[in-house]
Amino acid sequence: MATAADTAAAAKAADAVAAVASRDHPACSQPLAGRVAIVTGASRGIGRAIATHLSSLGASLVLGYASSASLAEQLAASLLPPNSAIAVKADVSSEAGVRSLFDAAESAFGRPAQILVANAGVLDDKYPSLAATATADFDRVFSTNARGAFLCLREAANRIPPGCGGGGGGRIVAVTSSVVASLPEGYAAYTASKAAVEAMVRTMAKELRGTRVTANCVAPGATATDMFFAGKSEETVRRVAEGNPMCRIGEAGDIAPVVGFLCTDAAEWINGQVIRANGGYV
Repeated sequence: MATAADTAAAAKAADAVAAVASRDHPACSQPLAGRVAIVTGASRGIGRAIATHLSSLGASLVLGYASSASLAEQLAASLLPPNSAIAVKADVSSEAGVRSLFDAAESAFGRPAQILVANAGVLDDKYPSLAATATADFDRVFSTNARGAFLCLREAANRIPPGCGGGGGGRIVAVTSSVVASLPEGYAAYTASKAAVEAMVRTMAKELRGTRVTANCVAPGATATDMFFAGKSEETVRRVAEGNPMCRIGEAGDIAPVVGFLCTDAAEWINGQVIRANGGYV
């Protein structure tokens, strides 16, 4: 099981990687230079890795977080060049909270966000069957995962300018989950919430016709984050790892480059897709 010390050590290691990457990448290898990206759920786990990677590609960052202020501020301070990232507390299930992320991008960097990565999510770590799922727990999962994603996607559709960023188009990426395909027991509300996001993204990709703004999903499998480990025994974690064709659990660093590529101009022809980054387990 992951401990607080493990989480802090992982965050410190990720920040070190971010600093080196941001320092060592020349301009020619920074396809997102001059662009502003919003990443929700950016203080920990997959969101943190995504933000770190987008920074290494040259993007300026708005780091959305719900409660982990110290981790978000620490990450913002670690990314180079200085003042290329800001941390913004925002409840993605709130219209005002989502608007504040896009407002912060314009205020801090003088231009609209051109990239949204909707990553914030929650899970019921009691893993109840559908029959045993409490209505309050269902509502909590859908409030963040489905409503939160909807509000972020809607704001992005209305505020990311068409054909922006050095001739390239805007990019919208929602982080969903491979459980939508594998349908494991104990994940009914979570799976349904992520399936809703995938449906919204694939629909909006068509609705954004003519703007050169693409919309895609990246659906990780089991990934070594606090949310994955919560409520699981060591035996359960071992079985999950052994059940993967790669014989391991994914790392946040396995997911971030996939998202990063989808945010570049090179990925323009990938639109309305769900990329299942899970080592082949489904």
